[in-house]
Amino acid sequence: MKIEFLAAASALALVTLPLPAYAQHQHMPGMDMPMPKKAPAKNAPAKKATAKGKPKTLKAKPQPSHQHAAPVAATPPSPVQPEPMPMDHSQMDHGAMPMGTPEAARPMDHSSMPPGEVNGGEHTGHGSMLSALGPYPMSRDSSGTAWQPDTSEHTGLMTQSGDWMLMAHGVLNLVYDHQSARRGDDKAFASGMLMGMAQRPLGDGTLQFKAMVSPDPIMGRRGYPLLLASGETANGTDRLIDRQHPHDFFMELSASASQNIGPKSSVFIYAGLPGEPAFGPPAFMHREAILDSPEAPISHHWLDSTHITFGVLTGGLVLDRFKAEVSRFNAREPDQHRWNIETGPLDSTSVRLSWNPTRELALQGSWGHFEDPEQLEPGVNQKRWSASALYAREIAPGWKLAGTLAWGRKTIEHHKDDAYVAEASLKHDAWTIFGRGEITENREILDTEEHGPASTVGKVSLGAVRDFRLAEHLSIGAGGLFAVNFVPDSLASLYGGNNPVGAMAFLRLKFD
Repeated sequence: MKIEFLAAASALALVTLPLPAYAQHQHMPGMDMPMPKKAPAKNAPAKKATAKGKPKTLKAKPQPSHQHAAPVAATPPSPVQPEPMPMDHSQMDHGAMPMGTPEAARPMDHSSMPPGEVNGGEHTGHGSMLSALGPYPMSRDSSGTAWQPDTSEHTGLMTQSGDWMLMAHGVLNLVYDHQSARRGDDKAFASGMLMGMAQRPLGDGTLQFKAMVSPDPIMGRRGYPLLLASGETANGTDRLIDRQHPHDFFMELSASASQNIGPKSSVFIYAGLPGEPAFGPPAFMHREAILDSPEAPISHHWLDSTHITFGVLTGGLVLDRFKAEVSRFNAREPDQHRWNIETGPLDSTSVRLSWNPTRELALQGSWGHFEDPEQLEPGVNQKRWSASALYAREIAPGWKLAGTLAWGRKTIEHHKDDAYVAEASLKHDAWTIFGRGEITENREILDTEEHGPASTVGKVSLGAVRDFRLAEHLSIGAGGLFAVNFVPDSLASLYGGNNPVGAMAFLRLKFD
């Protein structure tokens, strides 16, 4: 079984190998350049002298200045009035354009391009806008306060209303799911999310509000069939095994405030009910490498199940490409009531360190103490560790590669169980190919009252989706995926074999 899994995982890894780039792009300077003096015309008559015998000087008309241009040293007045130099906007450095820039002057997205590259094409992200949490590109922000590469896709419909910058984004998936084997099932369901954001300047920083809702509760308490998945209870009394739980209707209701403490540094505070504490990589539906897949990972409860936490307070420090965060939060998993807002004491703690060494790479390591997280295991605490690397790069004109490598560990009492994940996607025009490979050490898969021995299980999935543009900010996509699961001999009788399979076909509607 392990040999079969490694062979399948190796095939998936081939997707993550970067192709040679066809061209290297040099960083273009900004528009902060000295204005050349106009040379006097040939045979031009001499200027008339004033009463004191000195030539009369003319005041130069003020030149338009970039908001972040460096101060220009004072120069002696020119005897000739200079003509305004036309600005080459293709050379403008928009990497530090402030959030409050009027809509007409707001730059297009260049998050998928090397710094300074502008070609006049149409872009959908907002990498050229500043984050609400500090003086760095908005495209670096992902779910909660997590970071992703600066070159990541960051779509949304954006507009300006006074001092407020508003953004909206949404996706709706209609899925038919087939999971084979004795523990499998078939189901049609809807999933997705609708997100809204509002931010405005606050002193030398930014105030931001975010809201995100999901249609997941419509699918019912039992969620959808997903072999080898385990996690929250479906009805408050039974474990949810070989099924993925629906997310709550309220996925995020949060506020944040930041203040810059230097040209590349800031402090911020973030609060959510619900929100996402500083633990793990971005949630799976926000990771560019796999966000096109309609299925949740079986490693969800090792890495990112905290993305819906009912009670979060996070403080953070940004120093250029480094970020340190500490969260206090309510670690209890959402219960079986998916439409309400829950409360609980902020008695759990997490710490996360993030580093983006280049625009294409985002690294994080995190630790958390989870107080009483499982509804069916009162009084049992957990400790979790996580480390991840996210990658995103345009490898050739029109070709975008994204990848994820992640590890998570859950410690429950004296048990230490690990999960490993590799994800990748390749985008070209309207097509996206995506895949994921996972290994987890799962003690819940046997569905016993107490944690049994850990079973090492794995999964490899591969899929594709094709989008069709319906309007400027609306598209529809059609896709599917196929998955092969790997179970040890000790579980083969439960599944009817060592390699049960699953498949999904889906339509999706995207508003961006």
